[in-house]
Order: sequence, then C-alpha cells, then structure tokens
Amino acid sequence: MFWTFVATVFCGLGAAGIALGIRAATRNHAPKWIIPAFAGLGMLGYLIHGEYTWYDHKKDMLPEEAVVVDTETDGILWRPWTFAFPYVTAFSTVDTKSISQDTNNSDIVRFTLYRFEQKLTDAISHRVHILNCQSRELVPLGSDGTPRVDNMKLLDTTDRLLTTVCTG
Repeated sequence: MFWTFVATVFCGLGAAGIALGIRAATRNHAPKWIIPAFAGLGMLGYLIHGEYTWYDHKKDMLPEEAVVVDTETDGILWRPWTFAFPYVTAFSTVDTKSISQDTNNSDIVRFTLYRFEQKLTDAISHRVHILNCQSRELVPLGSDGTPRVDNMKLLDTTDRLLTTVCTG
C-alpha cells in the first residue's frame, strides 16, 4: 500500500514534468492547466494499470503446486471503464500438495482452497474443503474441523476445481 502510494505520486510528478516540457517547448503558449491535468492523468493511469495487471502479477508469484481454479471479474460503478473492459478482481487456487484422502472412500478428497481478492490491500483467505468426486458435493470445513453442510455446493461436471482435485 505504501509503495503503491509512492509510485502513484512519482507517476504524477513525472507526467507533470512532461507537461512542463510541453509548455517550455511551446514557449509557454500551452495552457497552464495541462500541468495538473497531466499529473492527474499520470496517477490515474498508473492506478488503472495496477488494477489490470494485479492478477497476472499475483499468478506469477504462486508456487508450482498452486493451480488457479476460478477467477472473478466485476464491473465497479465508480470505475465505469470496468463495465466495458472488466478485469480480474479475485481468484481461487488449490494447493495440489494439500490434496489427500483421509477416509476409506476414495471418492472423498480433502484439500485447501485459497482465495485472493484485490482490495485496498490484498486479501488472502484459505479454507479446508471436502469434495465427493462422485456426487460433486463440495463442503467447507469449519474452524473446528466439522463439515459445514449448510454451505454445501454442487459443482458442475466441467468445473475446474472438480477436475483439478479429482483427476489431478
């Protein structure tokens, strides 16, 4: 967060410097308002670039055993360009080293699912799940290790989570 702020300020100063160069090249015939306009556009451009490259940057930092199984894109009202050009705001990964069968039934698999979310500061959460590969029922485990059947989901046969955990 701090370094993002510093980089944003420097992008604004750099863009304002370009505007000062334009004014000097035109012998001050260019209007004075281009200096703050360029500074604002430079800062806004840097922040937009950071939002659109966040997913690729985070994905490149993941270890080999982390497999991306879901991405979420969102249009945000105060960022109207996101309706025309949506970007990834969150994604989920499975730690393939955490996949295990801890029952006598080989169709029931336990694994850890991580969720990364782009917010003011990055939010990362993880939760252990149980998946029945035959019936495609996904059940998260509570903090005490008991299945939370009230949060059970039925996965589609083409779901990347199902194929990664059950066949990977």
